[in-house]
Amino acid sequence: LVQLVESGGGSVQAGGSLRLSCVASGYPYSRSSMGWFRQAPGKAREGVAGFDTDGITAYADSVKGRFTISKDNAKNTLYLQMNSLKPEDTAMYYCAADPLRRMATMTPNFAFWGQGTQVTVSS
Repeated sequence: LVQLVESGGGSVQAGGSLRLSCVASGYPYSRSSMGWFRQAPGKAREGVAGFDTDGITAYADSVKGRFTISKDNAKNTLYLQMNSLKPEDTAMYYCAADPLRRMATMTPNFAFWGQGTQVTVSS
């Protein structure tokens, strides 16, 4: 059973920082895209940042220069460091993985998803 468990969300003021974590277990694929998506109330889910199947990072234009994706393969953990947070970053953040889909497309069509962690940024 594949499990992706997110943590690290919370409430911060604009300009603050948060670090999200996603621990993967039971994942049978050695090569995979893995990344973060988010969904704000009333809006479609969108890609934020992640690693593609070839290990190359991808970022949405809205977070470039503010967010940093990283991973610890030994811990099966994906991280998202979020700095200079803005109210428009408020959303539920989801970790997702897929052995074939490309993170670079930022399309939320991955096979495996976590339950999400809420990020709220106040002005």
